Amino acid sequence: MTRSVFLRFCWVPAAVWAATWLYLRSYDGWGAWASAPLLLPSLLLSGLWVIIGLILLGPTKHATALALVLSPMFAAACSFVSAAEIPHLQRQGTATRLIVEDKPFLVLGGELGNSTASSLEYLKPHRKTLKEMHLNTVLAPVSWELIEPVEGRFDFSLVDGLLRDAREAELRLVLLWFGSYKNSMSTYVPGWVKRQQDRFPRAESANGESQEILSAFSANNREADATAFKALLAHLRDVDARQNTVIMVQVENETGMLPTAREYGAEANRQFAAPVAPELLSSLAANRAELVPELRMLWEANGAKTDGDWRAVFGSGNAAEEIFTACVPDALKAVRTLTTFCSSSRPLSSRTRARGEWPA
Repeated sequence: MTRSVFLRFCWVPAAVWAATWLYLRSYDGWGAWASAPLLLPSLLLSGLWVIIGLILLGPTKHATALALVLSPMFAAACSFVSAAEIPHLQRQGTATRLIVEDKPFLVLGGELGNSTASSLEYLKPHRKTLKEMHLNTVLAPVSWELIEPVEGRFDFSLVDGLLRDAREAELRLVLLWFGSYKNSMSTYVPGWVKRQQDRFPRAESANGESQEILSAFSANNREADATAFKALLAHLRDVDARQNTVIMVQVENETGMLPTAREYGAEANRQFAAPVAPELLSSLAANRAELVPELRMLWEANGAKTDGDWRAVFGSGNAAEEIFTACVPDALKAVRTLTTFCSSSRPLSSRTRARGEWPA
């Protein structure tokens, strides 16, 4: 290889780094862990180019060669390094702790009202109060109807405003996704979903009445919610990968059925009469000692079966219907691997409410 050939193709490492950066920029779970497999060959190529340059160009050209090759490497490396590790849970002995920016993080949190975060102007005078309470984290709802008011058109201005205000107040955020379910009801879904009941069907109670709840057995319902949720996480990846203002996301709120313990639509009835998923039964058997006591007692009272339909495995009462509702498969797969969690009430152990009177 001659000097002229080397100089003619000195842009190659920069192009490799640029291609690597563009690819990783769209990579699900953007972060240092995702970049490692592609950074190594790019680094080796650039290093080889430096060595060839030192050999061919001689001492008077060393600085130029290194600048040509190392500048794009340095810029790309800085881009990757600046994307801090995503907040995550870490096992420490018998405990689990939240890690933010490589350090344990104790949440001293407060929660906003259901619709409070829908107005940044309303929130503005309360930011000082949050700091005076010595909080370091605020849980803020993000509703589907506000980020996708028109199907396929996303508006993240409220989310961006929450991020900006939280950073200015030196607060972290836990976002609460009000998608299909908020206290079981589907009150925070967009108007275009509510108006198209043929396309986005409602759950039915035992007497056939339509409820203000999207059916969990509709693929259209699940996919529409999942699309919006993934768009939210992708946006957080784009605007918050470096700051990690958002440390966790709660997915839905108290999913379940009211006023009955399960849905009674045609598809729900078909699945309830079908065999229980082998994955669930295998998990019950493998984790028997760690099961919630009420669930374990119910399963064992019916013979701890490893096959059969829902009534055969969990009995003929409403408890079987409640477990069935809790096990409806979802379509949500995170784009950015933030820690996610859900909240639920526990009617199985309630002494004041019957099953179906409070969302599972």
